Amino acid sequence: MADKKVKEPKEKKDKSKKESDKQVAEKEIKIPSRLFDYYKNDVAPGLRKTFSYKNVMQVPKIEKIVVNMGVGAAVSEPKILEEAVRELESITGQKASIRKAKKAISNFKLREGVNIGAMVTLRKEKMYEFLDRLINVALPRVRDFRGLSDKSFDGRGNYTIGIKEQIIFPEINVDKITKVMGMDVTIVTSAKSDNEAYELLKSFGLPFIKKEIKTA
Repeated sequence: MADKKVKEPKEKKDKSKKESDKQVAEKEIKIPSRLFDYYKNDVAPGLRKTFSYKNVMQVPKIEKIVVNMGVGAAVSEPKILEEAVRELESITGQKASIRKAKKAISNFKLREGVNIGAMVTLRKEKMYEFLDRLINVALPRVRDFRGLSDKSFDGRGNYTIGIKEQIIFPEINVDKITKVMGMDVTIVTSAKSDNEAYELLKSFGLPFIKKEIKTA
């Protein structure tokens, strides 16, 4: 006599069906980053031609973007840090990590281990999406913006942008903020020199200040 097939419980079937539907939906929703496609098709070939790279792997690329928000006022008002974390998560679309003070500074009434800031590290698609919004939406909204300085490279191909107001990002509702806060955006690249990193970021459309050519 053949063994009877054991029927799976209805709840288990429904759960597995929902999970499979969710996976299909996630695959359908996923949209390739515009800047990543631009890098592959335009930026990388252009840099390879400019610097005469023999191998494709030598072409510099953006590895990650670190967004750091230091909140000194959080020492006396912890609620300000909570607000900063919410705003940072809205801007980047990723959960922020709380940063603690590494040492005590009596002049600033700062104790070791106190929550003092928030940070987010972006990679892959989220990194390119954030860079796209930064270049095309946020920076043009800076008051009296004349371009980014080319002197903010660290000597190893990494570039840092100092932003004074978080309200330049459209994700922030100006009417709901209690304090204007700044942040640092560090773009980490695989470039071996600042010149290569400069050309990489310039190719992406980062608005650097045009160097004035002095004539006698």
